[in-house]
Amino acid sequence: MISQFFVLSQRGDSIVFRDYRGDVPKGSAEIFFRKVKFWKEDGGEEAPPVFNVDGVNYFHVKVVGLLFVATSRTNLSPSLVLELLQRIARVIKDYLGVLNEDSLRKNFVLVYELLDEVVDFGYVQTTSTEILKSYIFNEPIMIDAGRLPPLGPAAMFMQGSKRMPGTAITKSVVANEPGGRKREEIFVDIIEKISITFSSSGYILTSEIDGTIQMKSYLTGNPEIRLALNEDLGIGRAGGRSAYDYGGSAGSGAVVLDDCNFHESVQLDSFDVDRTLTLVPPDGEFPVMNYRITQEFKPPFRINTLIEEAGSLKAEVILKIRAEFPSDITANTILVQMPLPTYTSRVSFELEPGTVGQTTDFKESNKRLEWNLKKVVGGSDHTLRAKLTFSQESHGNITKEAGPVSMTFTIPMYNPSRLQVKYLQIAKKSKTYNPYRWVRYVTQANSYVARI
Repeated sequence: MISQFFVLSQRGDSIVFRDYRGDVPKGSAEIFFRKVKFWKEDGGEEAPPVFNVDGVNYFHVKVVGLLFVATSRTNLSPSLVLELLQRIARVIKDYLGVLNEDSLRKNFVLVYELLDEVVDFGYVQTTSTEILKSYIFNEPIMIDAGRLPPLGPAAMFMQGSKRMPGTAITKSVVANEPGGRKREEIFVDIIEKISITFSSSGYILTSEIDGTIQMKSYLTGNPEIRLALNEDLGIGRAGGRSAYDYGGSAGSGAVVLDDCNFHESVQLDSFDVDRTLTLVPPDGEFPVMNYRITQEFKPPFRINTLIEEAGSLKAEVILKIRAEFPSDITANTILVQMPLPTYTSRVSFELEPGTVGQTTDFKESNKRLEWNLKKVVGGSDHTLRAKLTFSQESHGNITKEAGPVSMTFTIPMYNPSRLQVKYLQIAKKSKTYNPYRWVRYVTQANSYVARI
């Protein structure tokens, strides 16, 4: 059971606060924010998602710049509470359309009504948007989405400065459009988070994809949906179809999932036959299917690192990245980071001539090199040279004291697993019924590391 729930802004202002049990001091929000802001233990930069202060357990997640926090004096499962916080954020976003400080403040009555139905005396009742509709009576006050910056998930499906049409990110599932009409549309997002570790020579040591098929429906009348995936989709290698059952190795084009699970609304009657999912989508955003892949796949980026000593107090680092995806695809918000030796005192950077949209920085507090690239087009190469100056002579191997190199990025309309939605069929109410269908793909780096 949780004792309190609150939402803090980036400045530490308490936007929402609900005390369910009264066994935690009222100043817990201020105690939490001070602890997170000035976290110094073990030389960490950020506070962990779970920690204890004076007998109170604090659990928190950060969603689009807001801190969702729960407290408890009992020994709870951390994963349970963190999942609850994520689901509360998702439910609020479903109802408000836009999740930010402004929308929370303008809809605080609706938010408190939601919290009272989701949690009762610290115990979770439901986090289903569909079920909550029967108990929630306040209408959301809509925020003008046109003035919002592309923050967090809202920027996931942007190509350059153009937002993909009809994005569901800023729409409420309970509010009607102006004029009382509701635009009939459905969104299916295939989101894959990849984890890769490269050896110093560039070979892949570990690789994994954590994927989800996310759906958000704005269809009235709850029509039946048929979602067809790759016909050559295999699940597991024991007791089921695998890549080898299709007459070749895993590289022959078959998509092999190690394991997967489905939302409770999904019917699997025809899944084993033709890889088709049938469901009646509930209101709100929900995961149709979660899956995991550990077979080797083509990485979207290759990283090469070279460190050369240039005297007793100097060295040069050369970082090269190559985009291995097609040239008609663009990766966004790429960040390359590399820890440097602790005795590094100064770093000067040199980018390629004519470079646009790239910035570099040396974080002296934690001796880390950062390279930001706004956009990277598929098939392109980019190089950074960094000249290091040391405060003392190196008495060991510099390569053992630097690295590894890590990357974060987002690649819209690309997925390395090759899992695809072949078609999205909606049961027709009439001959003229033809709702909008949006199927989108995105790849993100979960852990992308190259050893030196």
